[in-house]
Amino acid sequence: MSRRLLPQKLAAVRAGMAEAGATHHLLSSLDDIAWLTNLRGADVDYNPVFLAHMLISEHDATLFIDNNKVSSEIAQSLKDSGITLADYDAVQDALGTLTADDLLLLDPSKVAVGTLSKMGDGIGFIEQMAPSTLLKSVKSDADIDHVREAMRQDGAALSEFFAAFEQRLADGERLSELDVDSMLIEVRSQQPHYVSPSFPTIAGFNENGALPHYRATPEKFSYLDVNEGEGGLLLIDSGAQYQNGTTDITRVVGIGQVSSEHKRDFTTVLKAHIALAKAHFPDGIASPPLIDAICRAPLWQAQMDYGHGTGHGVGYFLNVHEGPQVIAYSASMPKERAMKEGMISSNEPGLYREGKYGIRIENLMVNKRVAQPIETEFGDFLNFETVTYCPIDTRLIESSLLTQIEIDWLNNYHSQVYAELKDRVEGAALEWLTERTKAI
Repeated sequence: MSRRLLPQKLAAVRAGMAEAGATHHLLSSLDDIAWLTNLRGADVDYNPVFLAHMLISEHDATLFIDNNKVSSEIAQSLKDSGITLADYDAVQDALGTLTADDLLLLDPSKVAVGTLSKMGDGIGFIEQMAPSTLLKSVKSDADIDHVREAMRQDGAALSEFFAAFEQRLADGERLSELDVDSMLIEVRSQQPHYVSPSFPTIAGFNENGALPHYRATPEKFSYLDVNEGEGGLLLIDSGAQYQNGTTDITRVVGIGQVSSEHKRDFTTVLKAHIALAKAHFPDGIASPPLIDAICRAPLWQAQMDYGHGTGHGVGYFLNVHEGPQVIAYSASMPKERAMKEGMISSNEPGLYREGKYGIRIENLMVNKRVAQPIETEFGDFLNFETVTYCPIDTRLIESSLLTQIEIDWLNNYHSQVYAELKDRVEGAALEWLTERTKAI
């Protein structure tokens, strides 16, 4: 959990309420409530949250929840921090006690109309993003240290997976997209602090990989079959919930004999990924279209593009998609989406050829203040620290398309991946890691 204490978080939320002029604040977004209370649950698949509402005033705070889910120890801890418990269904009656002198802060995109059904007509509303949404997007140094450790655990698990996966293919075993999912869960579940997948695994082979949100099911899936002398691409987008962090990673694997077209497209996506990973940008920049263009530039230069956003925020043992920040040229630029130090976002450019294959390379990155500024008169600048530790398959790279700066970035990244993981794996997994992190 976050090292920030619950009373400190409540005080920060109340400061946001005071700034907005609110006397009361209603929270119905489950991730905000989980973050604010330092609690996690299991009411929603893949997301460690629990069903609840929360009503906060200048002096009181009430958590509306099924009391059967709360132990006496947790109830006492909440009480000691200034939070009382009430039945989940009592939130409407509580809101009905507000008077015309009250101003209620809420995020209209995250509160159901029915929740407000007993409120009087004279109650004033302040409609804006909840203070906790921005507060929880900025991770503490302790949070980030824990996330790095979760990424090491995940990287070790992925090394085990890829070593076993490639060996089974080499042995002539017929594998399917569904096998990928079950193998990933098996290796991740052996890691400390593992809880569950963070979203349904996307394992798309060839034309299925060209569907960005494809999911194999027992009723509809593909085997990883290629004809002699031919090859294909397998896109694997997966992640896990650990008690010390949330992971999300996409890698592409060549099956059989990959083509020069495969390598050209993969390398162009890699160039885009590196462009974003190396970016510097002003602290507080409204990021969606501006930073997105940095990533897409290599693809646009080749007259290519992809139809989804480049990056999304990621929670700390919370939702794998977390706002307010987003990296997408189609997104609006409200001040709440400004890039702040401590945010964690994905870097996932892609390329999709309908009916043929899909490519996406995804790592998670932390917004960090530039450690050794070159200039200071133009304000503070941030850059990204990549915290996903897993090799990018160099067998799919056409190195002649990379600049020396891009080659250096890739080799440095692989050197870091090896250093972070070498003492966490052994046997076939260590051999695989050593081979896949060799410099090009």
